[in-house]
Amino acid sequence: MRIRVHIVERLAVVAMDPSKLIDKQIAALPDWRGKTLTKLRKIIHDAVPEITEDWKWNTAVFVHDGLVLALGAFKGSVKMNFFQGASLPDPHKLFNGGLEAKKTRAIDFHENDKINEPALRDLIRSAVAFNRKMPKK
Repeated sequence: MRIRVHIVERLAVVAMDPSKLIDKQIAALPDWRGKTLTKLRKIIHDAVPEITEDWKWNTAVFVHDGLVLALGAFKGSVKMNFFQGASLPDPHKLFNGGLEAKKTRAIDFHENDKINEPALRDLIRSAVAFNRKMPKK
């Protein structure tokens, strides 16, 4: 007779402060992507000082009256994904990614791209204003 023993370990998941996780993500990127994430994070907070940072889907997420945007670093780009981007005005044509998506829109930043900071701040404020108008569940 063969006896099988199953050992089950319980893992305690320690919640880490989302801002510290974002700091860690940036620190792990010593190239242009880390610098770009740092700059975009500052622009976000300058645009909407009361915005909060969260960590979802293993990436930085910014929240104000709902999900506003996510920041992620990829091999050749840094992506700023607006959760309600398809509903936002984009007079400066900042969106250059995910244009076919039904709800989201993205801005892909590449090395040496110049960031139109005033237009980006306006877009972030527009995303927060859109969330404020949405009915609360």
